[in-house]
Amino acid sequence: MPAPLLVVDTPSMLFRAFYALPDSIKGPDGNPVNALLGAANLILREVEEHRPRAVVLCFGPDAASYRTELFPSYHAERIEMPEGLTPQWADARPFFEAFGWTVAVSDDLEADDLLGTYARREAEAGGRALLLTGDRDMYQCASEAVTVLYVRTGNKGAEAVTPEGVRERYGIDPGLVPDFIALRGDPSDGIPGAKGVGPKTAAELLRRHGSLEAVLDGAIRERRPALRGALIDGREELLAFKDIATLRDAGVERPPDRPTDWTGAAAAARERGMNRLAERLEGMK
Repeated sequence: MPAPLLVVDTPSMLFRAFYALPDSIKGPDGNPVNALLGAANLILREVEEHRPRAVVLCFGPDAASYRTELFPSYHAERIEMPEGLTPQWADARPFFEAFGWTVAVSDDLEADDLLGTYARREAEAGGRALLLTGDRDMYQCASEAVTVLYVRTGNKGAEAVTPEGVRERYGIDPGLVPDFIALRGDPSDGIPGAKGVGPKTAAELLRRHGSLEAVLDGAIRERRPALRGALIDGREELLAFKDIATLRDAGVERPPDRPTDWTGAAAAARERGMNRLAERLEGMK
């Protein structure tokens, strides 16, 4: 079996690590390095377990303009970047590139769009992809060739989510995750969903009709008055929610094989005062 491509939702890892580890963990310059250290450990855990052929770290804006144009309240409630995270964010690219990992940045699309595109390119080439993220929207990418490594907290390992795992959680196939999000809503993204529709009703509607569009086309025949009204009145907004939840193609190329540079990684860690991590990396040469 070929080695997989590991693709990382880096903003998700940095935020989770920042809140999971104390910001008293600082480098020689006195700035916190807790997010960089925690994110590196999260990624390294998967590198050690899965031995990927290459690692790609994705960055993008918190809210892509095409999504806020569709729904201005998208990500409106997201918190501002903490002061202690800002310098670490700026240092993330040189730090992770020292590991021999590819850093992919988009000015227009979000990190999850990059993740989805890399996964698709890898699958099209006959390979396997692992998507390391804390965003359940990425469940839409799960397939025979793509596994979502879902991180629940900032300091624990990831849970492998396969298509069967998506069906167990949501009651639908991965391809219907954007439809499901549109109906159920997603508070973390500021998407309210259809009024009065929870996860069970959303899954039941999609299993019965096969897509959000079919649900809306059949809404007039819905026997439950409140649900019928919510679907009919919310049609255009619900279609916009699905569009927001659907990943865009980022136009990236499939990356070449690139092993982790343990020597370079150890030097970068030691430079930032992460001595225990540096010792661990030096032992992995």
